[in-house]
Amino acid sequence: MMNGIIVVDKERGFTSHDVVAKLRGMCGQKKVGHTGTLDPEATGVLPVCLGTGTRLCGMLADHDKEYVAELLLGVETDTQDITGSVVARRAVETGREQVAEAVGHFVGDYMQIPPMYSALKVEGKRLYELARAGREVERSPRPVKIHELEILEYRLPVVVLRVACSKGTYIRTLCADIGARLGCGGTMQSLRRTRVGDFRLEDAHGLRELQALKDEGRLGEVLRPVDSVFTGCPALHVREEFRRLLDNGNAFLPEQTQENALYDSEKWVRVYRMDGSFAGIYAYEQGRRQYRPIKMFL
Repeated sequence: MMNGIIVVDKERGFTSHDVVAKLRGMCGQKKVGHTGTLDPEATGVLPVCLGTGTRLCGMLADHDKEYVAELLLGVETDTQDITGSVVARRAVETGREQVAEAVGHFVGDYMQIPPMYSALKVEGKRLYELARAGREVERSPRPVKIHELEILEYRLPVVVLRVACSKGTYIRTLCADIGARLGCGGTMQSLRRTRVGDFRLEDAHGLRELQALKDEGRLGEVLRPVDSVFTGCPALHVREEFRRLLDNGNAFLPEQTQENALYDSEKWVRVYRMDGSFAGIYAYEQGRRQYRPIKMFL
């Protein structure tokens, strides 16, 4: 079984589930999952977890992300992107300064109303199910954060944006909100995800490339180890005589490690056996003076 992460450059027309199905076939294993849905028309970075790496899925979904998006001004659709039905068209009578002001307004903390065509649940049903049934329900604004918002290109009525943002941010809603602030409306014309956490587009591989590597017996060359996600965390090695504690997912004492180190309780640590094999992520619990498991990767 393969254990780790493969960074996929998702193609247009594939769902995230399609990509998972392709990887299951290539690897010959069922234990495969993705770390955050990309719409079928969107492209770009989709980390796919395999084997014990699937325990990362929820953790990676919380990471910040970065996108390049095309905002089409003067058009509004019911889905907030060009796959939807046009509900309004307006003339675009705006200049660069006005666009720059509108874009800059959204940098920082931002209360965003989720779109109707989304997978969020209201009244026990997905919003997109209600939307397809012709229903629109009230949605509460949710806090998101736009870390960086840069205009890469003006091709009015199209504006190309680079967006670095927190989890849960809908880029098509951001596009619609920028259009609304300009008074002409807007919709998302295209979307490419360029980063998820530390996984970047330059490290991603298309499905055709992955299949070619599989055919050559080289797929393992692009498999990232699970612990590569946590390189920013300090490392501890539990001494061999206490290895059974790790193998059973138990807590251990600082003095039972090779480093005999004590780290702040808010800081995660990577924990290894003495042979260098990764066991899991732990955090120090001051009250009990021991490291306790956060997530095991046995």
